[in-house]
Parts: sequence; structure tokens; C-alpha cells
Amino acid sequence: MAHIKRVALYLRVSTHDQRTENQLRELTEVASRAGWNVVATFTDTGISGAKGRKDRPGYDKLLNAITRREVDLVAAWSVDRLGRSLTDLLSFLGEIHAKGCDLYLHQQGLDTSTPAGRAMFQMMGVFAEFERAIIRERVMVGLA
Repeated sequence: MAHIKRVALYLRVSTHDQRTENQLRELTEVASRAGWNVVATFTDTGISGAKGRKDRPGYDKLLNAITRREVDLVAAWSVDRLGRSLTDLLSFLGEIHAKGCDLYLHQQGLDTSTPAGRAMFQMMGVFAEFERAIIRERVMVGLA
């Protein structure tokens, strides 16, 4: 019998006008199809992905659950839900893998339990950081 993974869902939106329901619905359906056991859902609402762990309570609780080895897999909607900084993303991936935990990103169809998935995650982090820099540059030009 295949090992049923204990999964934590991580949901995040940047503004209070946005909602996490679509992320939750899609990730719950994926978990159901895969036979995963969703043991926890962590949410940050109205918080930028550029913020660090101390400014994202849901993200902090997720990392605490990983440290306690309560989950085998983190499922998130997209790489940019986890963060915008390449350094932070790589640190996150290293931290969860050190605890025997993997990552599933729905929009990218990425599973870091594979070597190809780990390489792709690193490449996506580069693009997420680049996108954040472009947005910041546009805002600064607009303010000027």
C-alpha cells in the first residue's frame, strides 16, 4: 500500500480584497485525487510574499509544523505564494528538505521529491524575484 502523505496546505493573498477560496478548493481536489491526508491549512491574507517569516504568521506556523515533522508535503498554489525572494525560497526548500518534507506547487505542476522538480523550483524562484523587482521598479517610476 502506498504511503499516504500528511499534507499541509499553504494559502496566501497579497491584499485583503483577495480571497484564498480558489486556492483552497483546487489544492483540496488535488489532495483528494492523490490520496493525500490534509492535516493542516495555513493562511496569510493581505501579506506580501516579499515579507519574511516574522511578518507572515501562517507561514511561520507552517514552518513550525514542518520542524515538528507533522507534515510530509507542503502544497501551495504557486511559487509566488511562498515568496518573492530567491534567497528566501531556496532557504525554505532547504529547510523543508532537511526535515524530510517535500513541496508541491499546483500551477507549475511541480513536485520537489524529484531531481527535476528541485531544479525547476530553483529556476522559478529566479523568475519570481525578477518579477518582484520589475513591479517595484514600475511603482518607483510611477511615484516619481
